[in-house]
Amino acid sequence: MSGDDPALRAAYRLCRRRTKDEDPAEYALIQLVPAALRPALHALWAAANALDDLGDDRTAPAAERAARVEAWITALHRELPTGSSPDPVRHALVDTANRWRLDLSELRDAMAQVQDDTRGRHFADWAEWRAWGRDNLLPWFGQVRTVFDRAGVPVALRLDTREAYEEFLDGVRLTDILTDLSADLAQGDLLLPAEALDLHPGSAADLVQRRWSPGVAALVTHLTGLARQWVAQETLTRGMHPGPATVLDTMAALLHAQLDAVDAAGPALLRSPPRPALPTRARILAPARARAALAWSLTPLTVPPPQHPGAQRPPAAALPAPTGTFLRPPPHPSGERPPGIPSGDLPAHVAVIMDGNGRWAQQRGLPRHEGHRAGADAVREVVHGALDIGLRHLTLYTFSTENWHRDPEEVDAILDLLRREMTENPFRDLDVRLRWHGRAGRLPPDLVDVLQLRERTTRARTGLTLTMCIDYGGRDELTRTAAALAGRVRAGRLEPGLIAEDDFARHLPLADLPDVDLLWRTGGEQRVSNFLPWHTAYAELHFTPGLWPDTDRRDLWQAITAYTGRQRHHGATPADGPSAVPCPTAPAGGAGG
Repeated sequence: MSGDDPALRAAYRLCRRRTKDEDPAEYALIQLVPAALRPALHALWAAANALDDLGDDRTAPAAERAARVEAWITALHRELPTGSSPDPVRHALVDTANRWRLDLSELRDAMAQVQDDTRGRHFADWAEWRAWGRDNLLPWFGQVRTVFDRAGVPVALRLDTREAYEEFLDGVRLTDILTDLSADLAQGDLLLPAEALDLHPGSAADLVQRRWSPGVAALVTHLTGLARQWVAQETLTRGMHPGPATVLDTMAALLHAQLDAVDAAGPALLRSPPRPALPTRARILAPARARAALAWSLTPLTVPPPQHPGAQRPPAAALPAPTGTFLRPPPHPSGERPPGIPSGDLPAHVAVIMDGNGRWAQQRGLPRHEGHRAGADAVREVVHGALDIGLRHLTLYTFSTENWHRDPEEVDAILDLLRREMTENPFRDLDVRLRWHGRAGRLPPDLVDVLQLRERTTRARTGLTLTMCIDYGGRDELTRTAAALAGRVRAGRLEPGLIAEDDFARHLPLADLPDVDLLWRTGGEQRVSNFLPWHTAYAELHFTPGLWPDTDRRDLWQAITAYTGRQRHHGATPADGPSAVPCPTAPAGGAGG
């Protein structure tokens, strides 16, 4: 795997040894994959563990631990383009990223989370706990899936198994927390949600004191039951290649054995981590090895060759800028700067119907998909302009439910373009949180994968929220919301006669999407085309004749400037006084809303 480079061979050996010594179960699982893939998996595991060790080293104060984690991440950021590192774990990781063409930018927020963990974690409910666990685990598991993909054995997840996959990882996380409960408590950490602790009064205080009690025993029984339920995802591997399926099935069996050990530990659980008996592990692993050997023999693998010292290799993509130090967008080629509009006068949410890609291409004698390609450049320009001016929310009508009726070749071209743009992630160094609004059922699974990945890995960003409406239709959104309300009525959790606007809003598919202040459509048409009907009820409308590919950030600034010249009344009249919502910069007698 490491060619003639002795330093690289030593780095991979170190990663293998660390995996074997510090997590025998993980090492046993990696042994179930072909030998050519194991060094990459050892490198990924060792890197994740090295970061955790830096964050958990309680011999240093929290600020120093956070600084060490940041220094490790920053060093990796510098080293990825060079292809090597003086640190053996990072050296193996950099080589793995280069060889298997991994995009480690997907790990940036997971790595930064380790830095945040040095300040301690407290979870009010399971939703917070799940978000924390998934933000940490999913990106690392995603890298493992990519290695399998590159080897020619894609670990495809059907749309109906994605929730099962995430619940499975919840079970992995909860099993790890229960196993390491004694070590975490010794460090002052209790990584369980208050929602679970409150079900067993007194258990939190007893755990902090490392005191076994009936409440703690009941809590542990409750949590091991939950973990078993989450791990037992029988549909997860259905239709999957038998090699990865064997690994996941064996992982589930080992987790069940680990949970049995937690249940059997009793008071000893608070003193040391329990482990399954060796005969128990042997009964699971012996047949798994035989099944894995047969399963992997069914498919020839594609393995990148080892690199020789001095050989040229394409560098892996650098990590995005660290959280809090995002780059500014490049300036407009003209040097023009955004208008100086006070932040309080800006629209909070601008939604855009990007019309005119096809006509732009036809006017130039080009196929329609070239118009969509040019439109993607305009998206980048407008996002840069939104960041320049300080906009908080930008929503783009990217692909509607009606667009499926277009020529299949054009639809395929649009979806391929979306997949490429989301994979390349042109905004990864910018303070942009990406969100997706729409339905998953008809979209290609790999596009859904990358959309969900971008949502997870940018969730903590606080600058511009960019919402991409893909396979979205306004009537479909309202129909789904009505169906959700009907389900609650049928279940007896909602009284039909008491349903209010707030109830409807809470059941929208993207319930926290704010109302639109400014709806802008390019291309000369003057209609809203089934776009965000609930959110645009009081939006100001702005129509421009230019085709979308000819649009740049200055058009966005002009639309926002026009918005500030209007006075919004939300159904009232100017004479009603307090009900009107004027823009402070608007001249007296501005147009009504």
